[in-house]
Amino acid sequence: MLTIKQITDNTEAVIKGLEKKHFKNAQEAISQVMAFNDKRKSTQAVLDANLAEANQLSKSIGMLMKAGNKEEAETAKARVAELKEANKALQAEMDQAANDMQAVLYTIPNIPYDEVPEGLTAEENVVVKTGGMETELPKDALPHWELAKKYDLIDFDLGVKITGAGFPVYKGKGAQLQRALINFFLDEARKSGYTEIMPPTVVN
Repeated sequence: MLTIKQITDNTEAVIKGLEKKHFKNAQEAISQVMAFNDKRKSTQAVLDANLAEANQLSKSIGMLMKAGNKEEAETAKARVAELKEANKALQAEMDQAANDMQAVLYTIPNIPYDEVPEGLTAEENVVVKTGGMETELPKDALPHWELAKKYDLIDFDLGVKITGAGFPVYKGKGAQLQRALINFFLDEARKSGYTEIMPPTVVN
């Protein structure tokens, strides 16, 4: 997710990156984010000033009472109460602006690297480097998601029920493949000098 600092420091570059990615209403979305951020900051400034004033007045009340300036002390107390009430509304306003800003940020994708070419399909991609042997697949080769379905390797629906989207349940040979891959990469890491550890699953 883009940070507000990225957006405020490089606004035009961010908008261009989003347009390059064909994100609709890039200018409008970024303007919304910046408007909510300005609202948050301006409200924060008023809130900070109020808190500083209330703090200063609270310190002076005791001194005024000791000096016998009861009327001034009562006036200060009333002002502190007034500031506290105003601060509740300011805090709610600031929180709302921050939440609204975050909600818009969630809808904005990351921008592509400068060297990534603009395009709508894979045909516009640029091959930067290739290596190794390229496997020639038969004409009737199936994509991985169809293979998983054909051989009953993954249960997506069960994963959603247990945890939520993005966490499938691997079954049978699918689970065996996952375990084999984990073992393979752990072995490769150990060969590279890493020390394998197994921490407790439940931690404080």
